Amino acid sequence: MRDFYSLYAGHLAAICSRYITDEDDQKDVLQDTLVDIITHINRFEYRGPGSLRAWSSRIAVNESLRWLRTKKQRELLPMERDIADEPEEDDPPISDIPPEAIHEMVSRLPTGYRTVFNLYVFEHQSHQDIARLLGIKENSSASQLSRAKNLLAKMITEYHKKRLPQ
Repeated sequence: MRDFYSLYAGHLAAICSRYITDEDDQKDVLQDTLVDIITHINRFEYRGPGSLRAWSSRIAVNESLRWLRTKKQRELLPMERDIADEPEEDDPPISDIPPEAIHEMVSRLPTGYRTVFNLYVFEHQSHQDIARLLGIKENSSASQLSRAKNLLAKMITEYHKKRLPQ
């Protein structure tokens, strides 16, 4: 258990931090993740190098989503009302932005947007799967992703403006 913790705790904490913004809540979710992994290790099937990391990562995502559903349901309510989506912003360059700054920008997204964004971008989930996981409609998932990307593009543009010499 000690070896597992030293190898994977940082990675699992990073996953939890993508979904949960409060540090104390992140620690709680990480602890729940580790307990879940330890108590269900008999369900793990070795499928080659990286399979333990992938299996434990999936548990961290599921624990984060479970926490969001139980503690923050109000913020994950489906966006069913018809609001015109803004046109997609062009992707601003991010190669000169430190990863910590990008992470901070993503953490500032509203919970629903951030959750859909993370599931789509990092977990490679389809809108159909995201809709099923979050109990929303597919078009709500697509709309929230679009809005998340637009907000991030604006944050990145602002970041660049602040860094340019005046």
